[in-house]
Amino acid sequence: MAKVAFVFPGQGSQQVGMGKAVHDETAVGRAVFEAADRALSEPLSRLCFEGPADQLQLTANSQPAILTTSVALLRALDARCDVAAGHSLGEYGAHIAAETLAFEDAVRLVRRRGQLMQEAVPVGVGAMAAVLGGEVAAIERACAETEGVVEPVNYNCPGQLVIAGEKGAVERASARIQAEGGKVKALPVSAPFHSSLMKPAEERFAPYLNEAKFQDPKVPVYVNVDAAPVTTGAAARDALIRQVSRSVRWEQTIVRMLEDGVGLFVEIGAGKALTGMIKRIAKDALRANVETPADLAAAREAIQKARG
Repeated sequence: MAKVAFVFPGQGSQQVGMGKAVHDETAVGRAVFEAADRALSEPLSRLCFEGPADQLQLTANSQPAILTTSVALLRALDARCDVAAGHSLGEYGAHIAAETLAFEDAVRLVRRRGQLMQEAVPVGVGAMAAVLGGEVAAIERACAETEGVVEPVNYNCPGQLVIAGEKGAVERASARIQAEGGKVKALPVSAPFHSSLMKPAEERFAPYLNEAKFQDPKVPVYVNVDAAPVTTGAAARDALIRQVSRSVRWEQTIVRMLEDGVGLFVEIGAGKALTGMIKRIAKDALRANVETPADLAAAREAIQKARG
C-alpha cells in the first residue's frame, strides 16, 4: 500500500478569484475564509475573490491568502494523508494538515512572516532569478565566486533552480551563468526570499513562532530546510524558524518522500506548480491536484486507489 502525501504551494500561486468556488460551494470552505477574516480582523476573503491584484501580490497579503485557500480546499477534500510537505509558505499548510498548528494561529503567523520578510530588505535592494537548465554544481560555483551576496535558494526540480541575494550580485551571477550556457529569468518579486539577507526577518519572527502553540504532528511533515520529516512540535517550530533565511530543498524533499514509500502526491491549493515540479523530479509518481471543488471527486478516488 503506497503512502499518500498532501503537498501545499507557496508564494507565487496567488491569483484574483482564488478560493471563491470552494467558499461559495462548500460550508467548510466558507468557514475557513470566515475564520481567516476574524483572525486578521480584515476581509482577506474579499481580497482573494475580488483583488485588486496589486494588493494581493503584496507579501503580507499573498501569504495568508494562499494558506487560507489551501486550507479551505483541504477541509473540503475531507481526506487524510500519511505524510505532508509544503513549498516554503506551504509548509504551514502541511502543518495544518498534520494538526501541528491551529489554522487561526497559522494565518496570523504567516501575515507576520510576510510583513517581516518584506521589511528585511528594502524594495529594489534584493532580487531573485530562476535558472533553467545547467548543472547545479556550476550554478552553486557561480554564486560562490560572485562578489556580493547571491545564493541558490530554491532547489525546485531538475532544470529549475532559483538564486537570490543583492540585486547587483544576482545580476553578475546571472551573467556568468548565461555565459556558461544556462538560461536565467529575473523574477518579479519584492524581496530575496530564503537568502541570508532574510536573517533579520528570521530573528524578528522567531519570538512569534516561539509563542505559538505547536502540537506533535499527527503525521510526519517533511520540512524544506532539511528535506527530512519532523515528528515533534519542537522540531516543527525550529524548522520554520530556520526556513526564513535558508534554501527550500524541494527536489531533495520529494526524493526523500519517494524513498520513504510515498506513491501519490496530492497538491492542495491555487495553481499546479508543485504538480509540475514533481513530474520533473519523478515522472512515474502518481499525482493529483485540488484547486477547485470540481477536483475533489477525482482526488478522493486517486487516494482510495493508492491505498488499495
